[in-house]
Amino acid sequence: MQRRAILAAPPLLAASAAALPAAAQTASAAPVVTEEFMVPSRDAGIELFVRNKRPEGLAARPDRTLLFVHGATYPAHSAFDLPLGGLSWMDYIAGRGFDVWCMDLRGYGRSTRPPEMSQPPEANQPLVRGEVAVADIAAVAGFIRQRRSLPKIVHMGWSWGTSLMARFAADNPALVERLVLYAPVWLREGPSLAAAGTGGELGAYRWVTQAQARERWLNGMPEAKKAALIPPGWFEHWAGLTWATDPDGLRRNPPALRAPNGVLQDLREFWQAGKPFYDPAKLTVPTLLVVAEWDRDTPPAEASTLFPLLTASPGKRLVVLGEGTHTILMERNRGALFQAVQVFLEEAIG
Repeated sequence: MQRRAILAAPPLLAASAAALPAAAQTASAAPVVTEEFMVPSRDAGIELFVRNKRPEGLAARPDRTLLFVHGATYPAHSAFDLPLGGLSWMDYIAGRGFDVWCMDLRGYGRSTRPPEMSQPPEANQPLVRGEVAVADIAAVAGFIRQRRSLPKIVHMGWSWGTSLMARFAADNPALVERLVLYAPVWLREGPSLAAAGTGGELGAYRWVTQAQARERWLNGMPEAKKAALIPPGWFEHWAGLTWATDPDGLRRNPPALRAPNGVLQDLREFWQAGKPFYDPAKLTVPTLLVVAEWDRDTPPAEASTLFPLLTASPGKRLVVLGEGTHTILMERNRGALFQAVQVFLEEAIG
C-alpha cells in the first residue's frame, strides 16, 4: 500500500462565494490534511486509488466519515476534488468537519487498469461489471473502517456509483451509517447517454473524447441556458485533469479516455431489462436522493420512481435541484447540491 500525506491551510470559501449559498459558507478553522493511498483490491495486481481530506486532529466518527464513488465514465478524484473557484466539493465537506474520502474503481483514473485495457477493446468482454465494482468498494470501505477504528461510515455515489453504493448498503446494512445517492440510477426504457455510439456487441472498454463529453454534458437542456451553465474555464480544467489520467489516450488524435464497458453491459442486462441491481426495500439507513432538473443521464423521473420504494429507510429524502444537469457538481449552481447534501449529512435523524 502506498501513502502520501499533505498538510494544507483550510480552503478560502470566499474564493468561490459566487457559486455557493451564503448559508453554506462555513469552514473548520483547522488546517486540512490530504492523504493518498493505493489500496489492494481482492485481486492480485489491482490497486485502488484513494484520496482523503480531513481537518487536522479530527476525532473519527461514523457520521462524519464519508466515502464517495464515481459514475460510469470518469474517475472520482478529478471531479469530487476539483478546485473550481478555489474550492472542491471535498474541500467543502472537509471544511465542515468531515473525514471525506474518494476512490477510483479499477480501470478508472489513477487506479490500476486491468491488463485487458492494453489490448484492443474487441479482444475481451466488458470489464468492471457491477459485482467487481462493489467488491472494490468493499475493499476501500474496509480499509477506511480499519484505519479509523469505526464500525461503519457514510457512503455516497454519483450516477452508476449510486447503484453500487446502494447494493453495498443493501447487502451490508451494519457497515453503512447513511447513504447519499446523487443522480440515482433506476429502471429505464432507453439506453443511457453513456452508451451513445456503443450499439451492438460491447468490447472491454470504450474511447471517450472531450468533445463527446461536452456534448453529453449539455444534452437536452434549454439552448438559451447553455452559455451560462459552466463558468469559463471550468470544463477545460476538469477535462485537462481527467484525460491526463490516461497517458495512452493522450497519444491519440484527438485525445481520448478509456472507460470500462462493464457498466454498459449491466445497464443492458439489469436496468433496461427491468431487473434492478439491488432491492431498495433492503436499504435500512437514512437515504438522500438528489438530482438536477436537466439531468438526461438519470432523469428526475427515475428518482421519483425509486423514492417510494425506500420503504425501510428512516428519514429518507428526495431533492430536485433547479437549473442543473447530471454534472451539477461542476456547474454554476453546484452550491445548491453541496448545501442539500450537507444538510442531510449534518442533521440528526431520530
